[in-house]
Amino acid sequence: MLAFTAGGQANPVSASVQQDRLVVRARRIVLVRSAKLAKQFPERKTATVTYPVISGLSDPVVLRRIRSLLDFKNIFDTSLKEYREDAWLTEFGYDVNYNRNFLFDITFTQSGVAAYPDVHTKHFLINLKNGRIVKASEALLVDKFGVLAGLVDQKLQAELKEINAEARKNSNFEASEIESIIEGQEQMKFTTENLKDFSVSDKGITFLYDAGLPHAIQAFEPEGQYFFSYSDLTPYLNRSGPLGQFVR
Repeated sequence: MLAFTAGGQANPVSASVQQDRLVVRARRIVLVRSAKLAKQFPERKTATVTYPVISGLSDPVVLRRIRSLLDFKNIFDTSLKEYREDAWLTEFGYDVNYNRNFLFDITFTQSGVAAYPDVHTKHFLINLKNGRIVKASEALLVDKFGVLAGLVDQKLQAELKEINAEARKNSNFEASEIESIIEGQEQMKFTTENLKDFSVSDKGITFLYDAGLPHAIQAFEPEGQYFFSYSDLTPYLNRSGPLGQFVR
């Protein structure tokens, strides 16, 4: 059974500026689980799903392509039916990070409970001129990938040092356990492969890094968001790419 409510109506957008952004309306769905699941997990009888309904582009091919990219099953490889038939999900939602200048930046989040509570995110940066994911090779100069990845890695390593210093002072772990975890962090490097996931704003780019640590040691996991202003990135941006418009 699905119960539907509507919300998040978008403000009207004039035709003159509409084409460089999407119109986004939030649709909220309450998933009601079967009596059998509800009996097994009485605290998880329902789950809330909020997802975007998009419109606002005059090019039907591009709009169709974006809708396909953001099709619900494509987010976390799980359909509404599958979420309903499993007790894990508690909430599904999204945040629009940027929506203008022909760029649409959105992050989806799902949270649920199995042995432990868990949260997953999935990020998309879409070029509204062609309806495709913005690739690092389009936005950045490929021959500068190594240098840029090194600069981001410096920020990652600095964050890890802060986390570890705090853990040595205040963690509930034994000293030997802390040192073992820190030793394992040596494999955490921001490489050129990691450059493919980044978020944009009017001010700059935030490179994203998911360490993927298990729940038991998530206190040692870096936030994994490393911001660089467009002025800092001038030597690394492809001026003919989708972010070239921000080069001054």
